[in-house]
Amino acid sequence: MGAIQMTIHTIARDSLLSLEAYARQRQEFRARVMAHKRARTVHLGAHLTLIFEDELTLRYQIQEMLRIERTFEESGIQDELDAYNPLLPDGRNFKATMMIEYPDVAERAVALSKLKGIEDRVWIQVEGCPRVYAIADEDLERENAEKTSAVHFLRFELNDEMVKALKYGVALSLGVDHRNYQAEIGAVADSVRASLMQDLD
Repeated sequence: MGAIQMTIHTIARDSLLSLEAYARQRQEFRARVMAHKRARTVHLGAHLTLIFEDELTLRYQIQEMLRIERTFEESGIQDELDAYNPLLPDGRNFKATMMIEYPDVAERAVALSKLKGIEDRVWIQVEGCPRVYAIADEDLERENAEKTSAVHFLRFELNDEMVKALKYGVALSLGVDHRNYQAEIGAVADSVRASLMQDLD
């Protein structure tokens, strides 16, 4: 009988490495995470990248933050867990970090002013089902009157029919339909699809 895949919805305090243990394992762990992220990264056009978060990507971010800030006190560690655990998919959704990327600073400033609201116009679509638009930035507001942010956190909520269809094997498409930026992928790569399926219960 095969093992049942169980999605982890919380990173526990006692599962984190100490600063010393992480320092010893960091190079190997980072290489593992970078390889893992490749199958969870989708480019929409030339300037929009989505990285779909999961237990491993967020564990890495937590360990890196603790390392950079030299945090070893329980309250500080718990603060990081409280910040990142809500970004974990819960078995019925996908969660992603969206980055708007323009290498030139001046060009980026102009683009961010023209792309206000883009975070609400990113969508996924399970073949045969309606589009699901992102719910953006539930942790804090990342847009102001002049421009949007270069980084957003997105949640795509799926219903039971969509999950069942994905498990059956239908295609998953993804796109953005902002008035000043449009891009679409008719079907994500098999490697991306397979990785995202691990987020669903």
